[in-house]
Amino acid sequence: MTTSHDILRIRPDDYDPDDMPVERARAFILDRLKPIDRTERLPILQALDRVLAADVTSPMNVPGHDNSAMDGYALRHADLAAGGATTLEVIGTAFAGKPYAGRLGPGQCLRIMTGAPIPAGADCVVMQENVLAQDGRATIGPGHRSGQNIRRAGEDLAQGGIALAAGRLLRPADLGLLASLGIGQVDVCRRLRVAIFSTGDELVPVGQTLGDGQIHDSNRYSLHGLLARLGCEVVDLGLVRDDPATLEAALREAAAGADAVITSGGVSVGEADFTREVMARLGTVLFWKIAMKPGRPLAYGEIGSAQFFGLPGNPVSVMVTFYQFVRDALLRMQGRAPEPLPTFAVRCTAPLKKAPGRTEFQRGMLRLEGDEWVVAPTGEQGSGILSSMSRANCFIVLEQARGRVEAGETVRVQPFEGLV
Repeated sequence: MTTSHDILRIRPDDYDPDDMPVERARAFILDRLKPIDRTERLPILQALDRVLAADVTSPMNVPGHDNSAMDGYALRHADLAAGGATTLEVIGTAFAGKPYAGRLGPGQCLRIMTGAPIPAGADCVVMQENVLAQDGRATIGPGHRSGQNIRRAGEDLAQGGIALAAGRLLRPADLGLLASLGIGQVDVCRRLRVAIFSTGDELVPVGQTLGDGQIHDSNRYSLHGLLARLGCEVVDLGLVRDDPATLEAALREAAAGADAVITSGGVSVGEADFTREVMARLGTVLFWKIAMKPGRPLAYGEIGSAQFFGLPGNPVSVMVTFYQFVRDALLRMQGRAPEPLPTFAVRCTAPLKKAPGRTEFQRGMLRLEGDEWVVAPTGEQGSGILSSMSRANCFIVLEQARGRVEAGETVRVQPFEGLV
């Protein structure tokens, strides 16, 4: 557990636990995290979307031999006339998997198929569309070069070289690459175990009738989806009431069996928000507030060996803070290689309200208008309007120092697809 002396030692000069800038908070979290160290070996068909735990080195050259890049004729470039056509004798055919056993001599060529090994003596392949073949002879025009249309042994992967680096999320093409190398099993990081629960007496589970002042708990469902996209194992502890003893018991249970604990609600300054009080007994919270909108109340710390993320209670704030902070933290803990959030500049088609002093993540609709990508806000941007997240396909990221945006100005956007 981190002590108060540890906190003083690790704080940067601009550390402000009550109002930390977004970029500083993100870096502060990532600087403290290390990947989990447990791994497992899986057959490659079970390894899709898992994180590679160790470098995979190639046991062979890929391709394993010089081969033809297309259907055509293999020949000796020295036999071609510098100008005008050359006619050569066709002495056989080479197929992929059935190489030609002989050697080309002067004035000879070989019909060759894509992937077939280059026969001894040949150093050039002319595509069949550029050859006139008739009666066992091939006539070839000028303009060809030595080495053309030949894939060299090892030009894709050299024996002993790194085929896939540790920290890579294994995608379908990677499974094919591993299979092509004859590798049937790989070491991957175990799945990250994340415990979640929502807090608040006003919350009611889905399927139960609402009473006066009550609302259905939606945050756990959003978090389930986000964590599933990241390949995490989710431990759902349900709803926790606004009671210090109940909250403490839930946090103890969550931290005992998980790598990370994510809660929603209970981190603002309301009288019934007990997380700060309980965390003072159980662990450490390194900051409580971020200079951002929505999602200013956000707690980050540790409970024993588990990382703790106390997200706001408002549905939009939960998703914004997850995308901007929790996502990167979990990727780091999974052992994933760094993956910066993709952002790019586009024209905004409508004015946006914004006051300098904090970073804002407004919900937007990114679309192609003619040949230009543009973005427009989804409408009302309140942190309780979950439908704004459902309608949106990106965040409009407005920098801390920026003020009001007029229609036609350039803004930066983060598309949702590709984040999680």
